[in-house]
Amino acid sequence: MKIIFMGTPDFSVPILEALIQAGHEVALAVTQPDKPKGRGKSVQFSPVKTAALAHQIKVYQPKRIREPECVDYLKTFGADIMVVAAFGQILSKEILTMPKYGCVNVHASLLPKYRGASPIQWAVINGDKATGVTTMQMDAGIDTGDILEKTEIPLAEDETGGSLFDKLSESGARLCVQTIAHMQDGMVKRTKQEDAQATHVGMITKQMGKIDWTRPAVQIERLIRGLNPWPSAFTLLDGKMLKIWKAAVLQGADTGQAGQVVCADKHRLIVQTGEGQLSLLEVQLEGKKRMQVDAFLRGFPVVQGQQLS
Repeated sequence: MKIIFMGTPDFSVPILEALIQAGHEVALAVTQPDKPKGRGKSVQFSPVKTAALAHQIKVYQPKRIREPECVDYLKTFGADIMVVAAFGQILSKEILTMPKYGCVNVHASLLPKYRGASPIQWAVINGDKATGVTTMQMDAGIDTGDILEKTEIPLAEDETGGSLFDKLSESGARLCVQTIAHMQDGMVKRTKQEDAQATHVGMITKQMGKIDWTRPAVQIERLIRGLNPWPSAFTLLDGKMLKIWKAAVLQGADTGQAGQVVCADKHRLIVQTGEGQLSLLEVQLEGKKRMQVDAFLRGFPVVQGQQLS
């Protein structure tokens, strides 16, 4: 098939690569505009742009894909299908109906669950036992189109947002190629979504990582994993930000106030929560590198009874 591919982050790259390897003609890669990065404000390409250029694929970076001149430009390619994977802009009805096979979205959840921008993180934060990838025939709504195919993936006990991101990206690449083949053969059965079962999840923000120690330890531990590697969960220790990268829930009696350090020795840093206790295993103090908690305690003494805020 002749394909216009739309995507921006790392998640999208394996899907683009899989389409190329499957022998499809990717005529155009559409991605978000370049962004300045760092103090020098040097231009940073999106991962999709970098991958597309490596394959000598033409790249298009509109600020607003819905503008008439953008729509007219897409028409010139005569694509059979458009494949969208975490592109970051809403497509107009004219674009959605432009190709013969329409626009297919590769979405990182088992729709209708977790419509929106952050399905991967919320699967971890909510403690789901499984999640997956859905290919969907796009319509004018946000992740509301007909389901084409799905693949399910179990979550490991130590699953993080980052590890699940990688798994779903690779799984989505395989599913996308399979779905397109089935569409060509007329083997795809479209299934309407049950709107009543849908949950919308918005953009992840840095502020979401601020730990509320009055919550149960189980929920805080899942938040830590879900927001790893970005934006990360954090608390304040002596007025400095302390990122928590890894922790373990401890069973036993509650012995202090929420957020209070109930044990601090050479090897352990245990904090009381609203329900249960949390043993911090890997942390990063503001301005310092990420380290195991025993190494952290050697350089930054913490005393029992100290309060995290």
